[in-house]
Amino acid sequence: MNVCARALFSLFFWFPVLAMAGPDESSAKGESHFARMGTNRIRYLTDGKGTNTILFVHGWGCNAGFWREQIPAFADKARVLLIDLPGHGESDKPEVDYTMEYFADAVIAVLRDAKVEKATLVGHSMAAPVICKVYAKAPERVAGMVAVDGFLRRPKMSAEQAESIAAPYRKPEYREQVKQMVNFMFQNPGTEALRDRVTSEMLKTPQHVLASAMGEMFNLKQPAWDLTKVDAPVMSINARSPMWTENYETYVRSLSTKADYRLIDGTGHFVMLEKPSEFNSALMEMLTKFELLPK
Repeated sequence: MNVCARALFSLFFWFPVLAMAGPDESSAKGESHFARMGTNRIRYLTDGKGTNTILFVHGWGCNAGFWREQIPAFADKARVLLIDLPGHGESDKPEVDYTMEYFADAVIAVLRDAKVEKATLVGHSMAAPVICKVYAKAPERVAGMVAVDGFLRRPKMSAEQAESIAAPYRKPEYREQVKQMVNFMFQNPGTEALRDRVTSEMLKTPQHVLASAMGEMFNLKQPAWDLTKVDAPVMSINARSPMWTENYETYVRSLSTKADYRLIDGTGHFVMLEKPSEFNSALMEMLTKFELLPK
């Protein structure tokens, strides 16, 4: 893995991984639906009921199953939606540019299909940029925003650095690159089984999707996803690490008069799976505080 790529993985995927149950798309329970976005189908799951709606959005190469620990915690308090972003899970996988705006359009299509006027969007990793794009395109649909170990503003890098990150996924040996990346993410003894399950899930995502999504996320020709002001609660839950600085916390809190910022210790990038009880408790507190869930 080259230096720039390693730096990016540290940026988005840096974590000492503790034991957790592995993500598995089939383990995400809920009623399955398909929304239409043009000629393509976007698969999503629904569960729970209530006057409030939470839509969980997974990250790069993942699927709805990565939120399976959240369904039982929130389904008795709100209507819960989990999306398979285009190109991922059981959604269609067209040969298109997988930009953050394209993913945002899919989220909006799901909200429309599910007849949800307004929802709290919870986005992990790459989905933090996605939910920012949703707000920019349809602020009236967003009751609140929660970034989970993902950036609400685009990290600064050169075009050469961005290209060095995406290029390996366009090569024939991209599968080895994915495995190498996952191995880099799981360095602690005892996480081998989990590492293999994560690798297996990510490799279900086609090469053209992985390469395009990674490239477009840091494509400097694309508009940044940074927001200035948000007329809704903005929340951030991150694994404690040096990349989440006081400066970044100040930025998050500046976005809205209703903002909250939490760090969870002893976990890594997949906070919602590694420490589901602690994550669910923090998210519940935040949403209740801003009246996005009933007390």
